[in-house]
Amino acid sequence: MSGPIIRIDTSSHVPPYEQIRAQLAALITSRRLPEGERLPTVRQLAADLGLAPGTVARAYRELEAASLITSRRGAGTRVASLPSSATAPDPTALAELARRFVTEAGKLGADREIMLEAVRKALDQLP
Repeated sequence: MSGPIIRIDTSSHVPPYEQIRAQLAALITSRRLPEGERLPTVRQLAADLGLAPGTVARAYRELEAASLITSRRGAGTRVASLPSSATAPDPTALAELARRFVTEAGKLGADREIMLEAVRKALDQLP
């Protein structure tokens, strides 16, 4: 997996395994991680994030249960093929992204109206 980076917010009320699951689910369903893309091993991602391997393993199990990834001994863990209905954004990932935006914008001194205007402008600039 080269490119998108998983980040863990240790101050978040969301458990680390859920942060991993939500971020990877969002990357997969948005197709930023394409079908067949190899993911890091549980041990490698855990080491990269400074987490216990069991935390990453739980996230991977949940992604596999959701049919977003497949794991095979010897072949590693890869992004699964998605049905066309799987392109809807993950609500949990969207909520986490919105929370991070609001937190960071608040640190800049933005109030609710300024934040909403910033989002509207960003939406207006989409192709």
